[in-house]
Amino acid sequence: MPENYLERILKARVYDVAIESPLEAAPRLSRRLGNRVLFKREDLQPVFSFKIRGAYNKIAQLSPIVASRGVICASAGNHAQGVALGARTRGVPAVIVMPVTTPQIKVDAVADLGGEIVLHGEDYDQAYDHAVVLARERGLAFVHPFDDPDVIAGQGTIMMEILRQGHGEEIDAVFVPVGGGGLAAGIAAYAKALYPRIRIIGVEPEDSAGMYESLRAGRRVELERVGTFADGVAVRRVGEETFRLAQQYLDEVLLVTTDQICAAIRDIFEDTRAIAEPSGALAVAGIKKYVARESCTDRCFVAINGGANMNFDRLRYVAERADLGAQREALLAVEMPERPGSFLRFSELLGRRSVTEFNYRYGNERAAQVFVGVALTQGRSERESLVKSIAAAGYAVRDMSDNEVAKLHVRYMVGGPSHGLEHEQLYRFEFPERPGALLKFLRAIGSEWNISLFHYRNHGSDHGRVLAGIQVPPETRGEFLAHLEELQYAYVEETANPAYRLFLGG
Repeated sequence: MPENYLERILKARVYDVAIESPLEAAPRLSRRLGNRVLFKREDLQPVFSFKIRGAYNKIAQLSPIVASRGVICASAGNHAQGVALGARTRGVPAVIVMPVTTPQIKVDAVADLGGEIVLHGEDYDQAYDHAVVLARERGLAFVHPFDDPDVIAGQGTIMMEILRQGHGEEIDAVFVPVGGGGLAAGIAAYAKALYPRIRIIGVEPEDSAGMYESLRAGRRVELERVGTFADGVAVRRVGEETFRLAQQYLDEVLLVTTDQICAAIRDIFEDTRAIAEPSGALAVAGIKKYVARESCTDRCFVAINGGANMNFDRLRYVAERADLGAQREALLAVEMPERPGSFLRFSELLGRRSVTEFNYRYGNERAAQVFVGVALTQGRSERESLVKSIAAAGYAVRDMSDNEVAKLHVRYMVGGPSHGLEHEQLYRFEFPERPGALLKFLRAIGSEWNISLFHYRNHGSDHGRVLAGIQVPPETRGEFLAHLEELQYAYVEETANPAYRLFLGG
């Protein structure tokens, strides 16, 4: 019921620790989209994330006796910092259970705020289960990251500020990052109580679409696995209360790709000179997708810029993918005849476009495969036109701009196919990134099957990504697949991928 949450939000205690974050215009993005875009700058909070609001409101509502025993939470990131700061502000002990895979920068941030850190489990779910056990054993109050009315109300104060800073009649839609759903639930409940006409649109990564799938199914769905790039919203199952509120008040959920998130990070930087974390840029990516879908102009959209706890090492990955996400780069595979002048003629087809990379290797006396990146100024239409012009000139060409194997691996390892190699199967793997993880992965694969191709590159994220070619004779394929399932590493078979066939395959 909106009235209940309206009262909860109005009475929420957040400003002992949180600021009323500014609602800022984004002039460059607004001009490009033909709509007025406003950023709600939650990245400016003391812990660089909106999570401090809900965490502190929950802690502030505890009775003195309960609070004195201490609080506990499970988190690998922003919620952990919010609970640690909230507990320190109220003067109560805080225990933070974090997965052992948590990057050291986040562990250090919680330690700096005075939290007692317990490292346990490979992922959030295992950390959560351990935190529940500790809470019971030590009599600690559990502070849930999203599925708690006080946490939801704390996040809802963001919408209260938005309506105070910009009149509700002028706002057409508010775009909200969605993980467990606490932020979206609080914002939607408050907005719909006062301005039902304002659309509240959730935004999730395509590989962490828990709320999207749950709303589509009409029940809470537990995802088998979630992506780790936007780790702030990597939740397998949304909350019970947050799902109820989302069903009632959320207008829709949009899904965006990793490349679109990277492009949104750059959009935010160009307007604010601030670097958003991936989950903090979801709303901007959602606005861009919505505008492209609706072909709308002269509307007012608000993006919740949720946080800025970005690992520095991840910036190189973001920079590499941002141009692809913004349709400012095309990746092409071109078969070039091995005869004098073909290289020059191909370069002439590219014209004055900037070449972002060029990978060439002699194949045989007939032809060679070229992997080329080309800068674009007119987006997808220019990319499609370029592909057509190259094909019309007699070159065999494939667009690799949306090929994950090409973007993650092949562009860094073009070296030509291996001839005479039998029974090679290609797989993409993900495994938790921590010291010794690569060795553990190789040992897990075992020595029964020969590894014929291997590429690993640290992308600055919490998970390592490996491309592996493994020789699997047909008679052992069933045994090999059963072995992969037992390993419990996320994997995708890519043997039929055209990037592999053209540049690496036997």
